[in-house]
Amino acid sequence: MLNKFQNFVFMAGAVLLLAGAAIYPTDWLYAFYMYAVGACAFAAMQLQATYEGGNLIVRRLRRQQIFGAVLLVCTAGFMAMRTFDFGFARGHEWLVCLAVACVLELYTAFRIPAELEKEGRSGNDNKFKNGKGGLK
Repeated sequence: MLNKFQNFVFMAGAVLLLAGAAIYPTDWLYAFYMYAVGACAFAAMQLQATYEGGNLIVRRLRRQQIFGAVLLVCTAGFMAMRTFDFGFARGHEWLVCLAVACVLELYTAFRIPAELEKEGRSGNDNKFKNGKGGLK
């Protein structure tokens, strides 16, 4: 589990990410900065979570979750290209990247806990980091 500070950074990042993405179409400059800071904080805290069990389904879902977090940060890069008019992504490419990232994050947010619960009910004795159940 994340400690209190990490949990606060995770939640604050999620709020900034959501607010920045919602406000960005208004072309307010600081919306990009809100999104970028939020995406980096959110992704960093997701990378802090680890799974050391043997369940291949959870490992696959974690890889998908990490890929989704990386896509959230890539979305910030595409937003920067559009905001500051450089690079190849000067249109709405950021929307496609954000949509794929959101689908991955939403899918894994529901599937990982379900798999961990199923794993716990089946009596498997997979060990998590520090001997605790769930993602750390």
